[in-house]
Amino acid sequence: MPIDVIAAARDLVPALAERARQFDEGDLFVAENYALLKKAGLASAGVPLELGGGGAEVTELCEMLRIMARACGSTALAFAMHTHQVAIPAWRWRHQKVAAVEPLLKRVAAENLILLSSGGSDWIGGSGKAEKVDGGYRITARKVFTSGAVAGDILMTGAIVREEDGSEKVIHFGVPMRAPEVSVMDNWRTLGMRGTGSNDVVIDGLFVPDASVAFSRAAGHWHPVFQIIATVAFPLIYAVYLGVAESARDIAVEIARKKPASETLLNLAGRMDTSLHAARLAHRSMVETAARNAASAESVNDVMIGRSLVARHGLEVVELAMELAGGSSFYREKGLERRFRDMQGARFHPLQSGPQAQYAGAMALGLPVDTIF
Repeated sequence: MPIDVIAAARDLVPALAERARQFDEGDLFVAENYALLKKAGLASAGVPLELGGGGAEVTELCEMLRIMARACGSTALAFAMHTHQVAIPAWRWRHQKVAAVEPLLKRVAAENLILLSSGGSDWIGGSGKAEKVDGGYRITARKVFTSGAVAGDILMTGAIVREEDGSEKVIHFGVPMRAPEVSVMDNWRTLGMRGTGSNDVVIDGLFVPDASVAFSRAAGHWHPVFQIIATVAFPLIYAVYLGVAESARDIAVEIARKKPASETLLNLAGRMDTSLHAARLAHRSMVETAARNAASAESVNDVMIGRSLVARHGLEVVELAMELAGGSSFYREKGLERRFRDMQGARFHPLQSGPQAQYAGAMALGLPVDTIF
């Protein structure tokens, strides 16, 4: 039956908010929060109803993540990585009639599986080594920024194969996280998003059968599947940063209302709310682009322009929130400095500011974008 993911997220806000500081200050993965999310049925929320899931669309999932992020940015960002790995095959099943993704989606629903993303390692260039052996490939790789690694069941990833002619291709496959050849490092010590548990995953000699390779592509070139990934995933990921910015604004306003009104105070509050409105408009455009259900170079451009604007204006929001709140914002107990730190993560997801501007510029001038990433 359908899941009201928005109501479920709102119900979880008190528990997420109560634990957020503990996870942040201890560099602890948000494991207890993941247990709550799974119990609420949110792990399979994006799986189509026909395949046993909650049937939520990208628009609803974005709102779910935004609400979570207002309480705990780490929980929301880590869970966004699982959510988009479900939403992408669900999109392909719904809109491209790709039957090959059905077994995975059914397993997510039936077994309450958590999927991991190695997007930080495996963008268009790919990473890791796949050596061709009899019947498949032998994989050696180290995947960084694997959010929620210790809680994951399957890592959706890839590795580079060097062909005899010197060219490179990337094969894509799922990695069972309980395989003996797979280990999770304990190296996530960061400025922000400290509770995401985005540790490196090391793959040492894992055999991947030919039949388990989902697809292959040329390394360093956009592929139609990556146009889908970019269009579907980034509205979900940046819903988190919008939620972080919104919560920073609310904390700052609560503090500022206790101060005497002044021209400086009004100016800071007005600039902050103007930046937040811009971030909201930019994110809305990302969601609307995904809702067109027409993944293409054009949709990638639209989403990535929105991604840059959400990041830019969200960063402005947290900076202005710190100024508006004044010296009290420096105290951890207020929760504002955590939002400030968490928001910095918005800088680092693809397409980062340089490649995004180049991509948009090439689109504007009618030039190729195949190798801009």
